[in-house]
Amino acid sequence: MRGTSRASLVAAEGRFEPVLREAGTQGRLLGEQLFTLVDALDSSGSLRRTLTDPSAQAAAKTALVTRLLTGADPRVVAAAGDLVAARWSAEADLADAVEQLAFSAVLASAEADGDLDQVQVELFRLGRALAGQREVRRLLYTDTVHADARGVLVDKLLNGSGAAATQVLARRAAVAPRGRRYVATLGHLDDLIAERRNRTVATVTSAAELDAAQQQRLAEILGRAYGRDMQVQVLVDPHVLGGLRVQVGPEVIDATVLARLADARRRLAS
Repeated sequence: MRGTSRASLVAAEGRFEPVLREAGTQGRLLGEQLFTLVDALDSSGSLRRTLTDPSAQAAAKTALVTRLLTGADPRVVAAAGDLVAARWSAEADLADAVEQLAFSAVLASAEADGDLDQVQVELFRLGRALAGQREVRRLLYTDTVHADARGVLVDKLLNGSGAAATQVLARRAAVAPRGRRYVATLGHLDDLIAERRNRTVATVTSAAELDAAQQQRLAEILGRAYGRDMQVQVLVDPHVLGGLRVQVGPEVIDATVLARLADARRRLAS
């Protein structure tokens, strides 16, 4: 999301955040109600076109979304009205923006519960547990499996454990993948949690586990390099012969032995 749409989302997030702080643990309910609007937008092209039409009056679009959300919490209706009154570069950007607010609402409820760290760890562990489960990952994404069945599969994976927000988000990622792979959505949620804590997540791939002191030292080094607090999450890959592969957002710092060997081969071939 870029340009006009990005500016509209940032503005809406800024206005919604004080609402979430006041809502506290009720944020989870607000998020779940916003997810229903995402589903409505995803299922109706005519609705998306109407609510993103720049020539339509904002009051008319707000009135329409208010009718759609009859019975919803007034705070959800207000947030949705704010979004449809804004300008969007593409139809799909509106649904993406609503989903972003919904994710934020659920995460804010976890923060109010004191569970945000737990949610981050649980989602990360879920993603790591799926790393070697190709068929399970496919079932969580493919539209040949009914959405309800994908949700039941997540319930089995969690086995009734985890924070309430973890269960809501993990299930939502399977029930409504919206074109994303399941693990990719978990990664996106991890980024949102880090942003909520004003940190950046660095995913580090290493041949062996890093102890707490090593992770702290690496976080400090990366923090100085990026100019902000960093959170390090470690993935162990025995195929990495040595060194570390660090990914921060789209940027990859690859200092593994395999990467150096590959670079040497490229240089010899040139």
